[in-house]
Amino acid sequence: MKILILCTGNSCRSQMAEMFLKSLDNRLNVVSAGTNPSPNIHLKTILVMKEIGFDLSNSQTKSVNVFLKENFDYLITVCGGAKENCPVFNGNVKQTLHIGFDDPAEVKGTEDYIISEFKRVRNEIKIKITEFYKQEIMLKL
Repeated sequence: MKILILCTGNSCRSQMAEMFLKSLDNRLNVVSAGTNPSPNIHLKTILVMKEIGFDLSNSQTKSVNVFLKENFDYLITVCGGAKENCPVFNGNVKQTLHIGFDDPAEVKGTEDYIISEFKRVRNEIKIKITEFYKQEIMLKL
């Protein structure tokens, strides 16, 4: 089963979601991408994921254009707030889902507050991606 997780920058939420989904079932082919990818994964994404045992230090952001000719069973968009538009994917997808999250890269405040927001979003992503897996994927494998 092939799953594409899509956002704008591919530096925070989609990277976290990709790692969580991969960790649930090694039979899944999971990738993430952005419509306007950032140059690098956000350093705080790497930090908060490492804290719970996921190493993103060698991961790269990717453009959705790399995947346009591929077929996917699921496309999951993870953009969140009202300020943010969800990206559109014009490739071949059987089912599209939106599971939205706030963008921790947009948070302003003290260093401690920003880190706490990255952790909050990370934890929400873990919960929602696990629910998606249990409700959608386990039934089909």
